[in-house]
Amino acid sequence: MNYDEWEKTVPSILRDDTLWKMKVYRYALFLSDIAWVDVSQLVKDERTKSLSDQLCRAVGSVPANLEEGYSKLSAKDRARFYEYALGSARESRGWYYRGRHVLGEDVFTHRATLLTEIIKMLLKIVPEERETRICEDSGEYRVRGRGIPDEDIPF
Repeated sequence: MNYDEWEKTVPSILRDDTLWKMKVYRYALFLSDIAWVDVSQLVKDERTKSLSDQLCRAVGSVPANLEEGYSKLSAKDRARFYEYALGSARESRGWYYRGRHVLGEDVFTHRATLLTEIIKMLLKIVPEERETRICEDSGEYRVRGRGIPDEDIPF
Protein backbone atom coordinates (compact mmCIF):
# COMPACT_ATOMS: atom_id res chain seq x y z
CA MET A 1 0.00 0.00 0.00
CA ASN A 2 1.35 3.44 -0.86
CA TYR A 3 0.81 6.64 1.12
CA ASP A 4 -2.05 7.98 -1.03
CA GLU A 5 -3.98 4.70 -0.78
CA TRP A 6 -3.36 4.55 2.95
CA GLU A 7 -4.49 8.13 3.57
CA LYS A 8 -7.93 7.31 2.11
CA THR A 9 -8.36 4.54 4.70
CA VAL A 10 -7.71 6.73 7.75
CA PRO A 11 -10.92 7.32 9.72
CA SER A 12 -12.34 10.84 9.77
CA ILE A 13 -12.05 10.96 13.55
CA LEU A 14 -8.27 11.21 13.02
CA ARG A 15 -8.35 13.29 9.84
CA ASP A 16 -10.63 15.89 11.47
CA ASP A 17 -8.22 16.52 14.35
CA THR A 18 -6.02 19.60 13.89
CA LEU A 19 -2.99 17.39 14.47
CA TRP A 20 -3.68 15.88 11.04
CA LYS A 21 -2.49 19.15 9.47
CA MET A 22 1.07 18.24 10.45
CA LYS A 23 2.60 16.40 7.49
CA VAL A 24 5.21 14.83 9.76
CA TYR A 25 2.43 13.31 11.87
CA ARG A 26 0.70 11.84 8.83
CA TYR A 27 3.99 10.31 7.64
CA ALA A 28 4.72 8.92 11.11
CA LEU A 29 1.25 7.38 11.37
CA PHE A 30 1.63 5.87 7.90
CA LEU A 31 4.98 4.39 8.89
CA SER A 32 3.53 2.89 12.06
CA ASP A 33 0.84 1.18 9.98
CA ILE A 34 3.17 -0.30 7.38
CA ALA A 35 5.66 -1.31 10.08
CA TRP A 36 3.16 -3.91 11.30
CA VAL A 37 3.92 -6.03 8.25
CA ASP A 38 7.67 -5.59 8.77
CA VAL A 39 7.53 -6.45 12.47
CA SER A 40 5.42 -9.53 11.71
CA GLN A 41 8.07 -10.70 9.26
CA LEU A 42 10.96 -10.03 11.65
CA VAL A 43 9.35 -11.85 14.58
CA LYS A 44 9.19 -15.09 12.54
CA ASP A 45 12.98 -15.26 12.30
CA GLU A 46 14.70 -16.29 15.55
CA ARG A 47 17.64 -14.01 14.77
CA THR A 48 15.45 -10.89 14.59
CA LYS A 49 12.78 -11.62 17.22
CA SER A 50 14.10 -9.07 19.72
CA LEU A 51 14.83 -6.61 16.89
CA SER A 52 11.16 -6.76 15.91
CA ASP A 53 10.12 -5.65 19.40
CA GLN A 54 12.61 -2.78 19.39
CA LEU A 55 11.48 -1.67 15.93
CA CYS A 56 7.81 -1.80 16.90
CA ARG A 57 8.41 0.34 19.98
CA ALA A 58 10.61 2.87 18.19
CA VAL A 59 8.27 3.30 15.21
CA GLY A 60 5.22 3.59 17.47
CA SER A 61 6.97 6.18 19.59
CA VAL A 62 7.28 8.66 16.71
CA PRO A 63 3.55 9.45 16.24
CA ALA A 64 2.89 8.95 19.96
CA ASN A 65 5.35 11.69 20.91
CA LEU A 66 3.99 13.97 18.19
CA GLU A 67 0.48 13.42 19.58
CA GLU A 68 1.56 14.17 23.12
CA GLY A 69 3.75 17.12 22.18
CA TYR A 70 1.10 18.73 19.98
CA SER A 71 -1.19 18.91 23.01
CA LYS A 72 1.26 20.83 25.21
CA LEU A 73 0.66 24.51 25.86
CA SER A 74 4.24 25.71 25.99
CA ALA A 75 6.59 25.70 23.03
CA LYS A 76 9.34 24.33 25.28
CA ASP A 77 7.21 21.30 26.17
CA ARG A 78 6.18 20.75 22.55
CA ALA A 79 9.81 20.93 21.43
CA ARG A 80 10.82 18.36 24.04
CA PHE A 81 8.29 15.80 22.78
CA TYR A 82 9.18 16.55 19.17
CA GLU A 83 12.80 15.87 20.11
CA TYR A 84 11.71 12.51 21.53
CA ALA A 85 9.98 11.80 18.22
CA LEU A 86 13.18 12.77 16.40
CA GLY A 87 15.21 10.37 18.51
CA SER A 88 12.72 7.58 17.90
CA ALA A 89 12.76 8.24 14.14
CA ARG A 90 16.54 7.93 14.08
CA GLU A 91 16.36 4.81 16.22
CA SER A 92 13.75 3.31 13.88
CA ARG A 93 15.94 3.94 10.86
CA GLY A 94 18.77 2.12 12.61
CA TRP A 95 16.56 -0.86 13.46
CA TYR A 96 15.40 -1.03 9.85
CA TYR A 97 19.01 -1.08 8.73
CA ARG A 98 19.78 -3.96 11.09
CA GLY A 99 16.69 -5.84 9.90
CA ARG A 100 17.40 -5.40 6.18
CA HIS A 101 18.80 -8.95 5.86
CA VAL A 102 15.32 -10.33 6.59
CA LEU A 103 13.16 -7.49 5.24
CA GLY A 104 15.16 -6.93 2.05
CA GLU A 105 16.96 -3.93 0.64
CA ASP A 106 13.85 -2.49 -1.08
CA VAL A 107 11.87 -2.41 2.17
CA PHE A 108 14.84 -0.92 4.02
CA THR A 109 15.32 1.76 1.35
CA HIS A 110 11.63 2.71 1.37
CA ARG A 111 11.36 2.88 5.17
CA ALA A 112 14.72 4.67 5.55
CA THR A 113 13.70 7.24 2.95
CA LEU A 114 10.40 7.87 4.74
CA LEU A 115 12.16 8.12 8.10
CA THR A 116 14.73 10.51 6.66
CA GLU A 117 11.88 12.79 5.53
CA ILE A 118 10.37 12.63 9.02
CA ILE A 119 13.78 13.43 10.54
CA LYS A 120 14.27 16.42 8.20
CA MET A 121 10.84 17.81 9.11
CA LEU A 122 11.49 17.40 12.83
CA LEU A 123 14.90 19.05 12.52
CA LYS A 124 13.06 22.08 11.17
CA ILE A 125 10.15 21.98 13.64
CA VAL A 126 12.14 21.66 16.87
CA PRO A 127 14.14 24.91 16.54
CA GLU A 128 11.00 26.73 15.40
CA GLU A 129 9.22 25.58 18.55
CA ARG A 130 12.19 26.66 20.63
CA GLU A 131 12.36 29.93 18.66
CA THR A 132 15.96 28.99 17.85
CA ARG A 133 16.97 29.60 21.49
CA ILE A 134 18.26 26.32 22.76
CA CYS A 135 20.21 27.56 25.76
CA GLU A 136 19.52 29.92 28.59
CA ASP A 137 20.48 33.59 28.36
CA SER A 138 23.81 34.37 29.96
CA GLY A 139 23.73 36.39 33.12
CA GLU A 140 25.30 36.93 36.49
CA TYR A 141 24.65 34.58 39.38
CA ARG A 142 25.29 35.05 43.08
CA VAL A 143 27.34 32.32 44.68
CA ARG A 144 27.38 32.16 48.50
CA GLY A 145 28.74 29.81 51.13
CA ARG A 146 31.39 27.08 51.05
CA GLY A 147 34.23 29.55 51.50
CA ILE A 148 33.18 31.80 48.62
CA PRO A 149 32.80 35.47 49.60
CA ASP A 150 29.37 37.03 49.25
CA GLU A 151 29.90 38.84 45.97
CA ASP A 152 28.65 38.70 42.45
CA ILE A 153 30.65 36.32 40.33
CA PRO A 154 29.98 36.54 36.61
CA PHE A 155 29.91 33.25 34.71
